[in-house]
Amino acid sequence: MSDFKPLTPKEGVFFLHLFYHLNREAWNVLTQEERHAGKSRLEALLAGLRVKAGFQAASFAMIARADFGFLLCGPDLHILQETEKRLTASLGAGVLIPAYTYFSLTERSEYLSTADDYAEELKVQGIAEGSDEYKKKMAEFTARIEKYTKDRLHPTIPDWECFCFYPMSKRRKVDQNWYSLPISARKDLMRGHATLGRKYSGRVLQIITGSTGLDDWEWGVSLFAHDPYEIKSIVYEMRFDEVSARYGEFGEFYNGIALPPVDLFERLGM
Repeated sequence: MSDFKPLTPKEGVFFLHLFYHLNREAWNVLTQEERHAGKSRLEALLAGLRVKAGFQAASFAMIARADFGFLLCGPDLHILQETEKRLTASLGAGVLIPAYTYFSLTERSEYLSTADDYAEELKVQGIAEGSDEYKKKMAEFTARIEKYTKDRLHPTIPDWECFCFYPMSKRRKVDQNWYSLPISARKDLMRGHATLGRKYSGRVLQIITGSTGLDDWEWGVSLFAHDPYEIKSIVYEMRFDEVSARYGEFGEFYNGIALPPVDLFERLGM
């Protein structure tokens, strides 16, 4: 990799979702030696990224809309951008044809309850400020929020079998403008949305990344599960929640199965 001063965000890490078609005509004209060298280059690129501090890489056999899928993340945009370009060219000229790409950045949620919000909740519950119970609950709240924020900004890509990605935005129609709602109303709606999502804890893991100003949508949603039924179920159930039903706009869905490159090549008959 080239030696540049790291290009890092103020907080969080960059994410690149890369989906490719396999151009079999371009692949078939390569010699056996060229094919072997190309597969070795691709495997080495992913392995080389994984050993860098703070970077992760996952590969997927995509279903229907693409052949290859790669999820790359890390704190230095120079390294990710260079890896992306080398990855696209790794198997040979014109072999990997981009089907869809998405660039985003992890972010903290603006709808989290604050310490003041939680203090008001405790007051409503009749827990006296300064009491031992109050101090205990506030300490637990602080630890919970700190862990949640850390997981949002620096998530770990799980090695679960099923993967789904889709982009989304909030509507700005005259009578359905999410951004015209007061922050208190948006917080209340998102609290219910999050409660619904927590029903799938242990069955679906999600990574939410922000892309305002970086890509065509506002967020990228990556879902991971052991069973594709769970992905279908959570997306279906979420559609009835007001946040999605009234204010959500969704792009195309890309689904895949987690496979290391060697198995991915075999799956594609390469």
